Amino acid sequence: MKNIAVIGAGTMGNGIAHTFAQKGFKVNLIDISEKSLEKGIATISGNLDRMVAKETISEQDKQDTLANIKTFTQTEEGVKNVDLVVEAATENVDLKLKIFKQLDEITSSNTILATNTSSISITQIAAVTNRQDKVIGMHFMNPVPIMKLVEIIRGYNTSDEVTKAIMDMSETLGKVPVEVNDYPGFVANRILIPMINESIEALYNGVAGVQEIDTVMKLGMAHPMGPLQLADFIGLDVCLSILNVMYNGFKNPKYAPCPLLINMVTAGKLGVKSGEGFYDYSESKKAEKVSKSFIN
Repeated sequence: MKNIAVIGAGTMGNGIAHTFAQKGFKVNLIDISEKSLEKGIATISGNLDRMVAKETISEQDKQDTLANIKTFTQTEEGVKNVDLVVEAATENVDLKLKIFKQLDEITSSNTILATNTSSISITQIAAVTNRQDKVIGMHFMNPVPIMKLVEIIRGYNTSDEVTKAIMDMSETLGKVPVEVNDYPGFVANRILIPMINESIEALYNGVAGVQEIDTVMKLGMAHPMGPLQLADFIGLDVCLSILNVMYNGFKNPKYAPCPLLINMVTAGKLGVKSGEGFYDYSESKKAEKVSKSFIN
């Protein structure tokens, strides 16, 4: 497999495209927005520049990586003659089902369809296609070019052959693939997101402030980033979506999202991407700031 299509040019999509292209794969990066594609390529170029500055790659490596990526706004054109499609669209069940139904209709029957979903059932996604044996989860971690882990999630009907092919490909990318079973949140987010939610509950209940909670987890648990700051970087809307998937999937109240998280998302305080979450990013600095009106 040498020809790859990536659906979505956002944070995860451009990171996945970057990773494949840097390893010599031919990548079609697809997004309905030309502006998003331009931003995605600019992000890849900027990340490559940093790698050149650190002397981890050469200038020629950078140029070769960029040359391996083509952009498309039409999905049908972008997925022609590809061996693998990796979907990295918004974490929304209805959207993903729509995308996979379309991909099943317009790609070769031999094409493997992978999703970068961080919580949604692979079996549910595969069920809208006529190739359930060739649908699989590839959950990359952010930032994709740096983080080694890839969760490989096989659906109920994913074949052994497809699973092995994706495991082997992940190793070719320099990643460490870990096979997990198809349950809401898989492993990474089933553990991480409830921890973030509990941190938000601690803030909501007045146990401690934003900076204090993050400092305890960084210095006491050796986490590189506090859970509230991490939530800001993931996106509070994404955290909420994952919690809802797990809550609906398990019907267990321990996965119910904190009211503070719901209120912040409703108010558009989504973290880094909106300029404010638990911290204020409006002036490109990580200053402590959370609106007390959400708590009371």
